[in-house]
Formats: sequence, structure tokens, C-alpha cells
Amino acid sequence: MLMEYVRVSKQARDQLINLKRKTRIENWNVLCRWAFCLSLADSSPPREQKLVTDSSIEMSWRTFGGENEEIYEALLRQRCMESGLALTDQNLTQQFRLHLHRGISLLAGEKDLNSLEKLVRKALVAGEQKR
Repeated sequence: MLMEYVRVSKQARDQLINLKRKTRIENWNVLCRWAFCLSLADSSPPREQKLVTDSSIEMSWRTFGGENEEIYEALLRQRCMESGLALTDQNLTQQFRLHLHRGISLLAGEKDLNSLEKLVRKALVAGEQKR
């Protein structure tokens, strides 16, 4: 298990609330998975920042990852290795938080993201750009 709990900042919470309303995705963990993967698809490193994860949104790592929690952890480890970062618990946790928050911001910044269909299209476009 990568970390015990996943927490987000107040700003990310507000963005997730908006995304839930727009996409009609009911669960925080599902939106967070999309956000995390969207950030990983961006080849640039996430901006270093001190994140204050003090919002009311909290979930266990197992809830975040669901039946694919090992895959999400493996994706994060691979990204850290590609970035030349040591695979320490501290680095992995920090990079996860940075990618999660960047992904939430990327999703929230999409003005025309108002349905699940458009979210899927965005993911497909991001995947194509990575190739």
C-alpha cells in the first residue's frame, strides 16, 4: 500500500464538487482516478508546491485505487523512475499528491467538460497525444 489515506486541498475539493456536478460522476475516488491518470499522461513534471490537504475529502488508498490499486501504484512508480526520482515512500507520496492535484486542476480548467462523454473524449485525446 502506497499510503494509508488520500486527502485533497480545499481548492481541489471545490474543483471536485464542480466536476461532480458537471460530469454527474457520483464518487470522489472515480474523479480522482481520472485526474491522476490525466496528470500522468502529461510528460512534463508537476509543479513543485506545498499542498495543504485540509479539506473534508478523504479516502483510503484502497478506496482511491479500488481493485486496481496496484496498477495505480505501479504507474506512479514508473513515472518516478522516468523522472529520475528515488522510489522512497516520501517521494512517491509527494509525487502522487502533485499529480492528483495537477490532474484535478486540469479537469476543472476544461470549460466544456460538462458530461461523462466529454471526459472520456478528453482521456482519449490525451492518450493519442502521448503516442
